[in-house]
Amino acid sequence: MNNIKNKFSIKDLENLTGIKAHTIRIWEKRYNLLTPKRTDTNIRYYDLSNFQKLLNVSYLNSNGYKISKIATLDEHRIPVLVREIAAQTNIESHALNSFKLSMLNFDQVLFYNTYEALLKERSFAEIFRDVFIPLLTEIGLLWQTNTITPAHEHFITTFIRQKILINTERIQAKAAQSSHKTFVLYLPDNEIHELGLLFINYMVIKGGNHSIFLGQSVPIDSLKDLLNYYDNLVFISYFTIQPDKESINGYIKEFHKEILNNKNAEFWILGRMLNSLNLDVLPKQIKTFNSIDSLLENL
Repeated sequence: MNNIKNKFSIKDLENLTGIKAHTIRIWEKRYNLLTPKRTDTNIRYYDLSNFQKLLNVSYLNSNGYKISKIATLDEHRIPVLVREIAAQTNIESHALNSFKLSMLNFDQVLFYNTYEALLKERSFAEIFRDVFIPLLTEIGLLWQTNTITPAHEHFITTFIRQKILINTERIQAKAAQSSHKTFVLYLPDNEIHELGLLFINYMVIKGGNHSIFLGQSVPIDSLKDLLNYYDNLVFISYFTIQPDKESINGYIKEFHKEILNNKNAEFWILGRMLNSLNLDVLPKQIKTFNSIDSLLENL
């Protein structure tokens, strides 16, 4: 069975490339940059080669090439020129396009080749910050607009997860612990989005700190045992979808009562569900952060 997505609506192209549908139509009609096809029922669609070309055209355009100039280039010259520019300048945009193509085609070779090319110029931490975080943000939007399926999302996030784990393993045996604090990283019940937390764990260890990574769906009761083993605990959690807006304030109250009350411990939180939390009444032991970088600055 062929799982490759090879038919795209103009709305799909807009979602995948960030180029407005109106602009795509102008480029198509005025410069013949794309050649849409039609189904048996006369519905317009764009094939994979159209999508690949649009990504390359967009990249050239953002690097100073006018559309009128791009339209005169030989078809085979466009991807070659993209690779030349990416090799000489900022390669993040080119890498994002390659990772998106890898995801759409379930192409693990393209993922690895793109990652290895980045690794020649960037550290793993820089790749995660500058490429993977923007990629994951885009993937979330693509999933919400039904441009990609959950299978696409799982495919690409599995490979990103592998890279985090591999790099974490490399530093775990070498990292010398210099901090008196113990960081406990976990996700609350029914929360499974752990990539951000895995990266924070990597950076905590890289910074010479003692880290205990508990992973997904950890109830508060399971955290209480750690209070008997360690002083100066810092719990870190990432609220992406849980606790939901109806229960998040109750969750914070329970956490404070069971874990923080009269204990030498802190709770650091980040994630989009913080938008549903009343930040003005948080206990002083609880800190909230609007990004991974802002949290890491406090290590």
